[in-house]
Amino acid sequence: MGTWDTGPFDNDTAADFANALDDAEPEAREALIRGVLIRTIDATGYLTEAEEAVAAAALIAAQCPGGEPVDMSYGPETPMPIFPSDLRALADEALARIASDEDGLCPLTWCRGSVV
Repeated sequence: MGTWDTGPFDNDTAADFANALDDAEPEAREALIRGVLIRTIDATGYLTEAEEAVAAAALIAAQCPGGEPVDMSYGPETPMPIFPSDLRALADEALARIASDEDGLCPLTWCRGSVV
């Protein structure tokens, strides 16, 4: 697992999420994004999907008025559907959950079950 830059898809986990979005049927992409946001909001303990939630929020933010496009070097290659506006509130809540977590993004040694 690695992180190579500061963008929302510049880590292995988020890049894998982008691949999952590409592999999903167009009508299923919103559900994948909604699911990762809701699971992050509702998470207890370590935020194991925080990287995916940040990536999902970036895709949603890109569709907001004045939103900047996401650098898609490692993001989804296929176009995303137009997301319903209620996803903005979920993205905001998920990001607030991540930012308020005392441990921040889940440390890699704990996330994948390999506690050292």
